[in-house]
Amino acid sequence: MSRPLHRGVPAIRVTSSSNDLLDSQVKEQTEKEELDRNQSSHRFPFWSLFSDNSPLTKYDATDNGFASDPFTVGTPRSRHRLTMLLLKSSLVVIVILALTGSFWWTLSISTSSRGHIFHSSRRLQEQLVSDLWDIGELSFGTSRMKEIEFCPGELENYIPCFNVSENLDSGFSDGNEYDRVCRQGSRQNCLVLPPMNYKIPLRWPTGRDIIWVANVKITGQEVFTSGSLTKRMMMLEEEQISFRSASLMFDGVEDYSHQIAEMIGLRNESNFIQAGIRTILDIGCGYGSFGAHLFSEQILTICIANYESSGSQVQLTLERGLPAMIGSFSSKQLPYPSLSFDLLHCARCGIDWDKKDGTFLIEVDRVLRPGGYFVWTSPLINVQSSLRNKEKQKRWNFVRDFAENLCWELMSQQDETVVWKKTSKKTCYNSRKSGSGPSICSKVQDVEFPYYRPLQNCIGGMHSRRWVPIEERATWPSRSNLNRSELALYGLHLDELNEDTANYRIIVRNYWSLLSPLIFSDHPKRPGDEDPSPPYNMLRNVLDMNARYGGLNAALLEARKSVWVMNVVPTTGPKYIPLILDRGYFGVLHDW
Repeated sequence: MSRPLHRGVPAIRVTSSSNDLLDSQVKEQTEKEELDRNQSSHRFPFWSLFSDNSPLTKYDATDNGFASDPFTVGTPRSRHRLTMLLLKSSLVVIVILALTGSFWWTLSISTSSRGHIFHSSRRLQEQLVSDLWDIGELSFGTSRMKEIEFCPGELENYIPCFNVSENLDSGFSDGNEYDRVCRQGSRQNCLVLPPMNYKIPLRWPTGRDIIWVANVKITGQEVFTSGSLTKRMMMLEEEQISFRSASLMFDGVEDYSHQIAEMIGLRNESNFIQAGIRTILDIGCGYGSFGAHLFSEQILTICIANYESSGSQVQLTLERGLPAMIGSFSSKQLPYPSLSFDLLHCARCGIDWDKKDGTFLIEVDRVLRPGGYFVWTSPLINVQSSLRNKEKQKRWNFVRDFAENLCWELMSQQDETVVWKKTSKKTCYNSRKSGSGPSICSKVQDVEFPYYRPLQNCIGGMHSRRWVPIEERATWPSRSNLNRSELALYGLHLDELNEDTANYRIIVRNYWSLLSPLIFSDHPKRPGDEDPSPPYNMLRNVLDMNARYGGLNAALLEARKSVWVMNVVPTTGPKYIPLILDRGYFGVLHDW
């Protein structure tokens, strides 16, 4: 039996006559193999790096005569494939080990190491805030200086829409020159400079009782010649104005507050909350001493006073860290909704309540809640003095009778102070004698949240669904959490309020964490400073430019931050200003 032939290798009998043909076939086969190798190297360029480009030998073929597969072990391609598999396997093992190690490292972190990480993160956060601050100064400072210039010195106390001299030139008089009048083109496009030698205010609560003279426009002569009761309750020192509780003058405020509480029928001012009194509008407040004293009793007192070019009551009150804004009873309604405040206070506030046929008293009635109180202190009330002066007696009789026609109950009268209580029953207005007192506003006239509209000569708030006596409202702080039926008065669902509150909790936590390096609210002191009084807070007042439901205010109080919030509701948006005030916060309408 002949030996079997290899597949693919033709059996050729070589003879002497076929040498030329054999040489030709061998040459053609050699060229063909060379061409195949070149094409293969182009198809697999990476393999050519490992190939020696040598022709096949007996070690390159299998027993059956086929050339071995280029990706099997023993060839350059097989070695490359093995290398790639090893690299991939190694990479997978490394990833698995890294993840496993990270997992066990996380589980093994101790309490101390976590604290170390937290403090390191805090330092990085503080550095980030500092860097961002520097970047902001560098990136915007120069361009802002080019666009906006500093205002001249005479505009140091510039307030938009309040210009007494322009109002006088326009023919305003009888106190109307202090009204808010916004003229086209009267806005100043310049940066108002702080007063010369301005100093950083002292931290709260120290700053409530001591302020720097250089920060406010007032002289010693103005302090001691002022006719206001609360204006005189301060002492002028070399560089400071002091309202310290240790002074005999401040004790007068405490005794005065105690007297008002007793006239209402309470034991002392600490019982205001139990009587339903949370928000007070202090008219012509002097420098805020009355509100400063009541702040410790969780009473929110808002100062309103006329615009003053110097020695401003509002400026000094704000400098003390107390709520205040410019407001006037001259000819316009105040920018508050009807039925907004639990008590209105006027201690020698400079308003002649008997003028303009009692229109000012009607405005007091509009913003006063049912069952609320009006406290008035004036020499006009002194019985002995009035008996000797017929003109004073006539003016006092007018105010007393007009208050009765407004359905106010005269609670008490002592020395120069009188307290009235607004009725809680609408039926009182129908029981009045025909033609006595102002009439009730129609629905068209009774605008619940007016914005500097002309004063009305009719009783407002009667058509509001918010006519709820203060005795029937929840006391503070429960008042801030309204139930479903109460929220329905404002067209709001409880879920909406809860969602808003939850969002602001997160916002306040993030804000405070970010601002801490700047305001040091969570730090005992600044480097080099003396130990401040609690709560170590340099942030005292907040302006919420679009307050909605007052969620930011609620979150700050819940976090026990010693701040007060000026909740501003734009006149062009949803008007939830009644909701904010009914929650026990302070709010105002404003057209930005």
